[in-house]
Amino acid sequence: MTRIQILTFHVLLMLLYIPISAPVTVTTSRPKVEVHENTNAVLSCEFRTEKETNPRVEWKKRGNDVSYVYFDGEFTGSFRGRASIDGATVTLRGVTQKDSGVYLCEVTARQDKIKLGEATVTLNVHVPPHTPSCEVPETVMRGFSVELHCKDKLSVPASTYSWYKDNKLLNTAHLPEINYSLDPKTGTLKFKSVSKSDEGQYRCEASNGVGAPKSCAGQHMKITEFELNLTLVIAVGVGAFLLFLSCCLAICLCCRRGCCRRKNKGETKQSRTKTNYNPPTDPRHYKHTQSFVL
Repeated sequence: MTRIQILTFHVLLMLLYIPISAPVTVTTSRPKVEVHENTNAVLSCEFRTEKETNPRVEWKKRGNDVSYVYFDGEFTGSFRGRASIDGATVTLRGVTQKDSGVYLCEVTARQDKIKLGEATVTLNVHVPPHTPSCEVPETVMRGFSVELHCKDKLSVPASTYSWYKDNKLLNTAHLPEINYSLDPKTGTLKFKSVSKSDEGQYRCEASNGVGAPKSCAGQHMKITEFELNLTLVIAVGVGAFLLFLSCCLAICLCCRRGCCRRKNKGETKQSRTKTNYNPPTDPRHYKHTQSFVL
């Protein structure tokens, strides 16, 4: 063995005895958690440190603002009393839609070279369908268009909708013999022109794959024919006659009072002369006029 080989062997031995340092690392086994409403959600978080034996663990929730979930050894806000922690893994009990969001697990190891590590967990809380609100008109005139509406605002993910007529599922396909269209995303059922055969009881069903589908109560839609109301015709006729009679009376009264008479030029001049004449006020003038007459 040469001298160079001996030196190389000693260097390798020294490298084997040097401890390998690892910075603090934080991981999660489930970066995305999906649970049903009113069940428990486990937000996993595992960490490994280099030297620190008592690292600080914090949980935060991201939103418009970052808020603390677990800070300084205790849960905060709405999580107090319904959450627990094991190591760095948090369990939320009885979750609701408000708990959905992005959570951040942070571990601080002050004695390590890299002092902070973090992992992100996204929680989605699914809500089963609720009873949808349905809008079905009571009466529709034959030949007119009409829309029926159905909506469930609380289900997550959003529900899709089906319509039933007399407990029979309506076809969503666009067929030539069908005079309606149905949008399963909005829950709107449209009739272009209703006929007597469209009369019946309608109900809507909401489903999203989370829980059992929910339906609204059936509502009857009646199709009526256009009928001319005799009472209405008589009332309109009497009203028109009275209006015509009133106009005639008004014209007659106006003519009797001279509003409608046209005056000629001679009458106008004479009226002006009579109106402008003023008798003399001097007594001497009156006496002279009287003697002249005699």
